[in-house]
Amino acid sequence: MSASFTESKTFKEKDFTHKRLPRGAYEDCSFISCNFSNSDLSEMNFVDCEFLNCDLSMANLANTTLRSARFQGCKLLGLHFDDCNELLFSVSFEGCQLDLSSFFRRPMKYTHFKDCSLQEVDFAEADLTSSTFENCNLNGATFEQSVLEKADLRSAYNYTIDPELNRVRKAKFSAAGLAGLLSKYDIEVE
Repeated sequence: MSASFTESKTFKEKDFTHKRLPRGAYEDCSFISCNFSNSDLSEMNFVDCEFLNCDLSMANLANTTLRSARFQGCKLLGLHFDDCNELLFSVSFEGCQLDLSSFFRRPMKYTHFKDCSLQEVDFAEADLTSSTFENCNLNGATFEQSVLEKADLRSAYNYTIDPELNRVRKAKFSAAGLAGLLSKYDIEVE
């Protein structure tokens, strides 16, 4: 079966849980209020696409290309972004639920997260250089051997980041977030 190429198309209120999105490449497409939960999106290409108010929870992203993909108001629970094609991987998230997702070893410099729930997300060994976590809940998120140099976490909250296990040079934190940087020392910051 040959893969299709779709450009500048809008998909609105489609349910792809029973009938999958045709395998292929999608460029400059909009997916609005679509349901992809538990869908197979493996080997697909999404370039300059936007996903608005979609549910992609537990979708299969094996070797999926996400280049300049924008997610807004989406439910993205348990996604393995670490399975995506690494080449030109670039995404941004606004108002999304990404709980229990994984970005393990994912190079994602300059990624923007705004008003997102990132609880229990795996950022271990991810390169988040110059990324922004604007008003994001990072409760239980894993940061081990992560690169957070020049990252902006001033308005992020509920994070625990060990500066001895992560590269945090020139990262920005608020005074209110100091407890998350010092938690391993079992001290009280008031």
